[in-house]
Amino acid sequence: MYEQLFSPTVQHTLDLIGIFVFAISGALLAVRKNFDVFGIAVLAEVTALGGGLFRDLVIGAVPPAAFTDLGYFLTPLLATLLVFFLHPHVERIQTGVNVFDAAGLGLFCVAGTTKAYDYGLGLTASACLGLATAVGGGVLRDVLANEVPSLLRWDRDLYAVPAIVGAAMVAVCIRFEALNPLTSGLAVITAFALRLLALRYHWRAPRAWNRRSTAVEGDGE
Repeated sequence: MYEQLFSPTVQHTLDLIGIFVFAISGALLAVRKNFDVFGIAVLAEVTALGGGLFRDLVIGAVPPAAFTDLGYFLTPLLATLLVFFLHPHVERIQTGVNVFDAAGLGLFCVAGTTKAYDYGLGLTASACLGLATAVGGGVLRDVLANEVPSLLRWDRDLYAVPAIVGAAMVAVCIRFEALNPLTSGLAVITAFALRLLALRYHWRAPRAWNRRSTAVEGDGE
């Protein structure tokens, strides 16, 4: 069994930190979209918990952790209140939010992969669910806000790739029976560092080779 990589207290604290930061990103987008307080709360909850809910439903871990631990539900509401009353100040520390968001990305891709494997999935499927755990909430956030998911936009810095790398590292470690707190921590740090480097140097995924037009053929333009 690999799911519990850290002590229960440490694991729970890390989960709540990741949930809080993801919730802030959802709440900030809701404010920019001029949502009311209920809309801000919904987007915060979905962003923070969506990926984990999807993973738990796929692997049959029901009821999902988000419904059995009150802290998981209340933490996004705390982020909602913070952004609702102090969003100009939160916007000004966006760089700091991005750093914690990158840390949450690393933590969730690793935790998601190990939990999926513990529930009987193969290594490839487990890594895919690790990715979904890390980025699923952000995709749902963008869809609800009527935006093209950042995950699919070429003009956004790499987000999924660091999570893929972190999840793949965990899968490889499991394959060679080398997964432990040290190697899992290395996977978290790698995903975290890649995301920060992507933000710093604006690394982006390549578009189609020899692409000559911004219009999609047949779209009427």
